[in-house]
Amino acid sequence: MLKDITLGQYYPVDSVIHRLDPRTKLAGTMVFLVSLFVTSSPAGYLLATAALVICIALSRVPFGYMTRGLKAVFVILLISVSFNIFFTDGTVLFRAGPLRVTLEGIRLAAFMALRLVYLVIGSSLMTLTTTPTQLTDGLEKSLGFLNKIGVPVHDIAMMMSIALRFIPILTEETDKIMKAQKARGADFDSGGLIRKAKALVPVLVPLFIAAFRRASDLALAMESRCYHGSAGRTKLKPLKYARRDYIAYVCLLVYFILMILSRGWGK
Repeated sequence: MLKDITLGQYYPVDSVIHRLDPRTKLAGTMVFLVSLFVTSSPAGYLLATAALVICIALSRVPFGYMTRGLKAVFVILLISVSFNIFFTDGTVLFRAGPLRVTLEGIRLAAFMALRLVYLVIGSSLMTLTTTPTQLTDGLEKSLGFLNKIGVPVHDIAMMMSIALRFIPILTEETDKIMKAQKARGADFDSGGLIRKAKALVPVLVPLFIAAFRRASDLALAMESRCYHGSAGRTKLKPLKYARRDYIAYVCLLVYFILMILSRGWGK
């Protein structure tokens, strides 16, 4: 389960999506995520599916690798679908005691499941094709106008980038701790849900110690390199839009307009 978390990981390959400016990918991700809540029609979700498939194909990231992150949110997905199916009023299709399945519940559950799946895949697509450094630069540049009102944009972007980068590192650390404890006789697989949760408690202490140690090492490394925030800092590779970025923005605009128009399709 832990190795299936893809958020925060980077997949190095040469592709059109990888070569896009990080600001373009951030804008594209935000537009895609917002568009999922703009429409609730089948035509809109077909359009979102087509856009996502095209982006995955252009990224050259294996589809199986892209969808591995869905295993980590399977329980949330199952709970969301169950609640929508059994507790939505409407035309009853099946009844078993207090539980009932309605046509409207099935429709709502399908849309909620697609939204959650596309949210995970869309976010993973951005992190898999953008390095932490590019992500930091893109966030700082995109939100630079907030500096005028005293918002520490660089610090916020740096913290978000480090948090994303630490996800796969802490995941790997957790996996190592669990394997070490299994070698000493610990059992994480048998028993019910409560017993499994209790078995994970001994993992938390060494995990927190490792996390604080890594954070301390990172702080010392940044201080030894005279890091003092954004003041006076220069960029080795300044961000600059290319022709492909302007084409991507046009595609995003067309896509979002179509998603808004799709609200009235099929009604």
